[in-house]
Amino acid sequence: MTGTGRLAEWRRGGLLGQLVRFGIAGGLSSVVYSLVYLPLTRYVFTGRTAVAAVPFAFAVAVTCGFFLHSRWSFRGHGARRPGAAQHARFVAVQGSGLALNGVVTWLGTAVLHYQPWVPLVPAIFLAALVTFVLNRLWVFA
Repeated sequence: MTGTGRLAEWRRGGLLGQLVRFGIAGGLSSVVYSLVYLPLTRYVFTGRTAVAAVPFAFAVAVTCGFFLHSRWSFRGHGARRPGAAQHARFVAVQGSGLALNGVVTWLGTAVLHYQPWVPLVPAIFLAALVTFVLNRLWVFA
């Protein structure tokens, strides 16, 4: 299948719209994450301890993300069985993103001695990829 054919298939199946909405919502969540993470790494958890800022920033970003993703990114997708089980699955998926963020941040700051902002790009990109797939297939399916 050609790239154009695949794109048309994604559009018909709703995947393209979900990807675009997920990207926008994820971008907003990433901005929220950065607005919490960067001041913490500048004033509280400096240098090699920057990884300690990750859970705080992630908690704020995941709260914003749940509302954005459940009500907008994946609207109309799946059986929509909201409730405690869905919240638990969302938290579990975000936990995998948190772990991935933590590992990338630790490698970048404690092992490679980069400035705390350097690991943000790979950490956010990897977490977004993993959490999109898990949210689509498991949380909001």
